[in-house]
Amino acid sequence: QVQVVESGGGLVQPGGSLRLSCTASGSMFALYAMGWYRQAPGKQREVVATSSIHGTTDYAESLKGRFSMSRDNAKNTVYLQMNTLKPEDTAVYYCNAVPFSGPTMGYWGQGTQVTVSS
Repeated sequence: QVQVVESGGGLVQPGGSLRLSCTASGSMFALYAMGWYRQAPGKQREVVATSSIHGTTDYAESLKGRFSMSRDNAKNTVYLQMNTLKPEDTAVYYCNAVPFSGPTMGYWGQGTQVTVSS
């Protein structure tokens, strides 16, 4: 069982920035594929960014250039830097950890609320 914990959400004005953190338990973090997802009210959960065990990072096309995902394997942590935030970025942001050994659906955190509003 992998424990996943997100932090860093909050209320920010349009145009502002936030950095989310996600820590996953276990000694094999470097072999976890990690992902950030978000779910806005009334909408389906969507992928924001993913980080593979090979060091590649992919982003939702619409978020490229504003969002940046990074990982620190020594700290079992991934980050999501969000810049130039817009009201439509308001959502609960979830972190997912998929160990190399599975399960394929991985483990989810409880989510952290991000609200972009003036």
